[in-house]
Amino acid sequence: MSLDPIYYAISWILLRWHSLWDAVGVPDGRVFGTNWAWILAIFFLVVTLRVILFPVFVKQIKSQRAMQALQPKVKALQEKHKGDRETLQKEMMELYRVEKANPLMGCLPMFLQIPVFFGLFHVLQHLDPNISDANKQLYGWPLDQFNSAAVAHLFNAPISAKFGSSASELSALGADGTTVKVLAAILVLVMMATTFLTQRQMILKTGWAEDPQQLMIQRLMLYGIPFTLLFSGALFPIGVVIYWVTNNLFTLAQQQWVLRKFPPPQMAGKGPAGNRPAPGTKVAGGPKSPVQPARTGGLFGRKNQPEPAVSPVVDTKALAPKPGAKPVNPKKGARPANKPKG
Repeated sequence: MSLDPIYYAISWILLRWHSLWDAVGVPDGRVFGTNWAWILAIFFLVVTLRVILFPVFVKQIKSQRAMQALQPKVKALQEKHKGDRETLQKEMMELYRVEKANPLMGCLPMFLQIPVFFGLFHVLQHLDPNISDANKQLYGWPLDQFNSAAVAHLFNAPISAKFGSSASELSALGADGTTVKVLAAILVLVMMATTFLTQRQMILKTGWAEDPQQLMIQRLMLYGIPFTLLFSGALFPIGVVIYWVTNNLFTLAQQQWVLRKFPPPQMAGKGPAGNRPAPGTKVAGGPKSPVQPARTGGLFGRKNQPEPAVSPVVDTKALAPKPGAKPVNPKKGARPANKPKG
């Protein structure tokens, strides 16, 4: 299947934003070693796509809430079919079908952005100033904007260069290898950190899943994806890493707003299997979510607060006199105080 429609769409959005910033007076030349019109064009490419995908993001949140509401039923099925994995999977799929819950909906926004990511990757890789004029005009690029983008830099590193660029590629771009590697390495580390934080933020707010399949997906999203970026990030053009970091920051802000405005239902589980209270164990203060968004929210969760002291409950019925019993004089039986001798 040809991805040309995606290449044209990505190019069109980039060119429109670049033209806008150029029209309002953002300098197209380098300021502090950076062509800000093109950097802002990449930034607002993210904003454009996130606005388009916002309805999908809302569906993702609703699906996650639906999955949370099903956790008691999922746990009951796990207890009922313990040791019979095949039957358990069938029963759970039927439960999801009846309740109209989709376990994969939580990953849908990321899956929808994968074609955009590869489209931007291809477009930036195509920004070679040495190719023919005919090839420069592919995907609707005017010659002047192509030539401008082909030499666009971020802090003296071309946005089409990458950490793993060969010496010949760097020479064609007129780039310094050390500058490119240092900037690319910093951006890749920021990309890994923000990817981890976006997943951690959601898990801290909604809790760890009881369903083993969901728990595996959560762990993969939290640890697996950031780890793979340590190696794959060396192959990404700097412009793509800028897009990824910007997208993560936008996601952090969007999730924080949604989770504060629509707090998730409180959950008893505090973490993955092994950190949850044992079945039948009462949690002091009632069930709580791993993070209380209504009180503190925050990116890194709330700190553990000491439980307020509870006064002992006095059983007044046990202290009351029994029917028919003689009233007890509390002073009776007490030794009289010694009177002073006169």
